[in-house]
Amino acid sequence: MMKSRNLKILLSLFAFNSFCLYLYFTYNPDAHAPPPPTNHRHTSSLTQTQTHRHRHQNPLTKPWPILPSYLPWSLNPNPPFRSCEAYFGNGFSQPLHLLKPPSLNPAGWFRCYYSETLRSSVCEGGRIRMHPERIRMSRGGERLEEVMGRGEHEELPEFDFGAFEIEVVDDDNDSNGLSGGGGDRKLVDSEFLNQYLQRGGISKHTMRSLVDSIRLVGAKDFQCSEWVEEPTLLVTRFEYANVFHTVTDWYSAYVASRVTGLPYRPNLVFVDGHCVQAPLEETWRALFSSLRYAKNFTGPVCFRHAILAPLGYETALFKGLTEDIDCHGASAHDLWQKPDDRKTARLHEFGEMIRAAFGFPVDKHRTSKPVSGHNVLFVRREDYLAHPRHGGKVQSRLSNEQEVFDALKSWVSDHSECKINLINGLFAHMPMKEQVRAIQDASVIIGAHGAGLTHIVSATPKTVILEIISSEYRRPHFALIAKWKGLEYHSIYLAGSYAKPAEVIKKFSSILKGLDC
Repeated sequence: MMKSRNLKILLSLFAFNSFCLYLYFTYNPDAHAPPPPTNHRHTSSLTQTQTHRHRHQNPLTKPWPILPSYLPWSLNPNPPFRSCEAYFGNGFSQPLHLLKPPSLNPAGWFRCYYSETLRSSVCEGGRIRMHPERIRMSRGGERLEEVMGRGEHEELPEFDFGAFEIEVVDDDNDSNGLSGGGGDRKLVDSEFLNQYLQRGGISKHTMRSLVDSIRLVGAKDFQCSEWVEEPTLLVTRFEYANVFHTVTDWYSAYVASRVTGLPYRPNLVFVDGHCVQAPLEETWRALFSSLRYAKNFTGPVCFRHAILAPLGYETALFKGLTEDIDCHGASAHDLWQKPDDRKTARLHEFGEMIRAAFGFPVDKHRTSKPVSGHNVLFVRREDYLAHPRHGGKVQSRLSNEQEVFDALKSWVSDHSECKINLINGLFAHMPMKEQVRAIQDASVIIGAHGAGLTHIVSATPKTVILEIISSEYRRPHFALIAKWKGLEYHSIYLAGSYAKPAEVIKKFSSILKGLDC
């Protein structure tokens, strides 16, 4: 009898506590920032000062949003080789401690996490100094009109030895077995670079070159004109004006932030000399806490905690173009209940991150028949000035794009089964926030093969994709993204670049039937 009473009391207390927590998280928006993913390998060498700083977030930094598709990034500390988690999540499971912090004196540290699947590393370190004058490249961050004609070689960084430095103790024999004194001590050798920062098919591997430039210096020589206290991502970009390649960079930066267990969104420093590409830079600023260009610092700048994001070329999004990555999109809930090495929710999570960064809700579910009608987004290719070496003209992938759009518009106006809103997706002249809004609100996305379709990473789970593919551009970019997100995907293959409007309408009509429309 006593046990039964105690059990009832415990259950009552549990119910009351759960109700109180519900009220707290419902009416306290600040409580919605999730705690950093717990991962013992990422916290072992944080100093007490760093731990204290992480607990008391700088009000200028942004919290991580609540994402319905989020799964802990240390869910499986050793994912199987070439599994979906190894490709898209935390496959960086081989820790490499190059420089351990001493137990007594404050000094720098550096480590990398290697992914055998991606053949890439995420690296991070503390008390790192950057010398902007030792990085040979253009200033970066200029308006495009100011730098027309500038060569790409001027925008990509060349690192002199000592462009980056890490403070070490001045003892004659420190904890890492490095001799004291001298200014020629390198952090890594060529053997390390060839094994863990492989050049692969990348002609100019800027992250590899950055790590190769790191010199170890004693405390007496470690002077800084500025200290950056908050975690900072160091990112180098190549095709910074191309949406597909930029999305691979976004994804790499996001993964690096999660793998290193950052408790809130980091600052960002571009270690390249590219000019501003306004719509794409808008997303960088939305995703992370702040943005600066390396050459905009006026003197030696020191970072308490710096993270080096791998190149976008080393993400699964790019490697999937040449490797068979047999992964299928699934919901985080299903994978939590039943893990599957051949399924992933990481691209759902990433898409939600982009939408949340712009302030859009990520927890609403589209009904089968929206009251306001189905939005059908036609992604257009437009002429625009992309970069200093661009003539302002884009190559057509669909020679009669306007004819196809007009035919769809006419057919939609006569369609009586349900309301359809045909959206003219002129992305080249739309702010990025509006582009993301159009993607998330679309029931169907149609477009010729082109970088603009990369936006489907932000599409909601029930979105249907129709890609029109000319004979010259039969590449799997968007079929793969749709597969990895679990989106319904259709394609029309052309003999050349001309699409018969009747054929597009026929395919579109069958898609609508699947939407009960």
